[in-house]
Amino acid sequence: MLVNLKQILKEAKAGNYAIGAFNTPNLEILQAVIAAAEETQSPLILNHAQIHEKIAPLDLIGPLMLKLAHESSAEICLHLDHGEDQEYISRAIKIGFTSVMFDGSKLPYQENLDQSKKIVEMAHTQNVSVEAELGRVLRPEGGGVDPAEEDLKAEDYYTDPQKAHDFCQATGIDALAISFGTAHGVYDIEPKLDFNRISLIRQETDIPLVMHGGSGLSDDDFLKAIAAGINKVNYFTYLSLAGGDAVKAMFKQKATLRFDEISECAQLAMQKHAREKMLLFKNNVAGH
Repeated sequence: MLVNLKQILKEAKAGNYAIGAFNTPNLEILQAVIAAAEETQSPLILNHAQIHEKIAPLDLIGPLMLKLAHESSAEICLHLDHGEDQEYISRAIKIGFTSVMFDGSKLPYQENLDQSKKIVEMAHTQNVSVEAELGRVLRPEGGGVDPAEEDLKAEDYYTDPQKAHDFCQATGIDALAISFGTAHGVYDIEPKLDFNRISLIRQETDIPLVMHGGSGLSDDDFLKAIAAGINKVNYFTYLSLAGGDAVKAMFKQKATLRFDEISECAQLAMQKHAREKMLLFKNNVAGH
């Protein structure tokens, strides 16, 4: 069942829980997370990140995501993750995505605000929700190293609560991705998370807050972040690693494998992993 991001995040905010947003650059991950959502009766956000265009072209993966969302018994939002330009965002909306993210986090504050507002004005006329980002989640989506981040201090990339208030008021966005110490990809060291910053931003804004760089955190970290005000958790790296680890274990048992066996093995492992995270995110953590 296809739904709007604003609708399901409103319910998550009221219920003090979070919804998993999973990047799905191939059929196996798509089927895995949808099956997990149906098993747990959880709402689901299917992400397509613009950075995955080379391995999963929007014009190919988008219609498939739309078809599977319509056919599923779960409430599913189709979300464009880290959209970098209006042309690409417009393409996603034409395909049928019910939510888009404009990532202007590397832009100067006013330029990020102005462009986010334009995306909102365009998307809202078509009942499409908009997420924007204020602050910087370290390392680019997909991992790797951004040379521009090497000399950044915490105050350079953490989201400022007062700016978050002003930004939301000026743009009319439906969800705000914030920075409080998480990073994309695999963590080299244990992250230092500022949960109080989430609470302060929640006090200054009246819209659902989004965590990027969620993979690799402990269950307790997730629960604390959700209790502080996170309602959408972007999740990909460790889901994909779960599939890879299952395949590696399979090779230890059997030297010769067909690709369809590998594919099924990875899919089932990712389904199990996604199911565990969905149940965690749904936990009522009031007062944690």
